[in-house]
Amino acid sequence: MRQCAPLFTAFTMPPNPMIQTPTSALPPLDRRLSVAPMMEWTTRDYRYLARLITRHTLLYTEMVVAQAIIRGDRDRFLAFNHEEHPVALQLGGCDPQELAEAARISEQYGYDEINLNVGCPSDRVQQGKIGAILMAEPDLVGRCVEAMRSAVSVPVTVKTRIGIDDQDDYDFLFRFVERMEQAGCTSLTIHARKAILSGLSPKENREIPPLIYQRAYAIKQAFPHLEIILNGGVKTLQEVHDHMGEVDGVMIGREAYQNPYFLAEADRIVFGDHHPVASRREIAEQFLPYVERRFALGHAPKHSLRHILNLFQGEPGARKFRRHLSENMHKPDTTPQVLMDALAQLP
Repeated sequence: MRQCAPLFTAFTMPPNPMIQTPTSALPPLDRRLSVAPMMEWTTRDYRYLARLITRHTLLYTEMVVAQAIIRGDRDRFLAFNHEEHPVALQLGGCDPQELAEAARISEQYGYDEINLNVGCPSDRVQQGKIGAILMAEPDLVGRCVEAMRSAVSVPVTVKTRIGIDDQDDYDFLFRFVERMEQAGCTSLTIHARKAILSGLSPKENREIPPLIYQRAYAIKQAFPHLEIILNGGVKTLQEVHDHMGEVDGVMIGREAYQNPYFLAEADRIVFGDHHPVASRREIAEQFLPYVERRFALGHAPKHSLRHILNLFQGEPGARKFRRHLSENMHKPDTTPQVLMDALAQLP
């Protein structure tokens, strides 16, 4: 077993988080802990909240389809808060030229990393030849990575599964990773479940195929010079620490959304930063000015506040807090004051 990485990071937040830092000036990314890209969950509002809780954890956007960036409303898909750094954009697509153009545009917005989705199993994205279905064509994925790398100066990474359908043995994954290495990808996130491309919903694909962490461990041993990030089923920082003996980092998905405050100890435990940890109430109070700013721009409070519903998970009064927000934030005349009213429900 390899030794755990030291609990030290050279990463520090930019001196003034309100000012966009040029990508080229940002410190190297520390991927020891990251929050997975999750559709409709890891929005810019959630990422702002998460950054109030953890300074160093790498945050990912929802997946954005390359064509939407090229042909659609770029600000809608790419604008983010400067405070979110370090933040990575996940792209979906299968055309090397389109992905390269989308990556080039996205880099101009200031993202710290561009990630290619080769892991989503949903029927909808399969129809566009996006996500896990691409594992069957490693050479195409390699050409996509090569084109993206030629278009940007920030890291281009890949998030994948350990296999698809009956193509799920170690040799299949080895050949896929080998092609990514040839394409110049130096960091891969491996969701340690295979994807079943027909017959299972995306939710079932996160639960039914068994987790095989050893498969990701073996890839790290076979490609020691590549950065291998493990994803799937991790719910505690102790589990993060345990996996760090075998891989370079861990990506957490649902737990980071359904219980966001568990990230409060991440900076200390994972990154060795012993700054004072804000309380849940302090986090909520710090989130309020952000909600007010978004409200002033015409952003309904419900879009921001839905991400804070679980902040007090497991705490006295959490149910009253959540109920007050749930019952009131969707009303057409709701203002950000509803958050303070919800906080008043707590002991």
